[in-house]
Amino acid sequence: MREIILRQKQILFFIIAGGLSAIIEIGSFKAFSTYLPQFLSHETNFHGIHYPLSNIFSTSCGIITNYFLSIWFVFERGKHSKRKEFAYFMVVSFISTLLSLSFFQIFYSFIFKDNINLIFYTLSPEITSKIAAILLVSILNYSIKKKVIFNG
Repeated sequence: MREIILRQKQILFFIIAGGLSAIIEIGSFKAFSTYLPQFLSHETNFHGIHYPLSNIFSTSCGIITNYFLSIWFVFERGKHSKRKEFAYFMVVSFISTLLSLSFFQIFYSFIFKDNINLIFYTLSPEITSKIAAILLVSILNYSIKKKVIFNG
């Protein structure tokens, strides 16, 4: 019974940490995708890749935030040293970033074409695609981080 309660608590904290990391990632993506094209004209469409630097920079902000929230609130330390744990976290995050960037491109190019009006805010296709990619990849992230990195 104790394990079930702890597991539910861990999932709740993972969702909270992920939500905060997603807010950082989406907010920084909004800032990067607004200001980078003013300096780099190819940022909006670089050989068919939409907002590549904005995605990479914002995802990096989200990953770093998620790492610290994960070690502070979500997972207990595994059997790995801090250095090895961080390296594993970064490898998993790098693979997740590639997946997230791929999903973003698919969503932005083929699925989310119009703004979504939420009455109090309008979501652009870029932001909607970013949110969808984050949600999809976060499920994979939880299971891998829990089993491979933090529980060794």
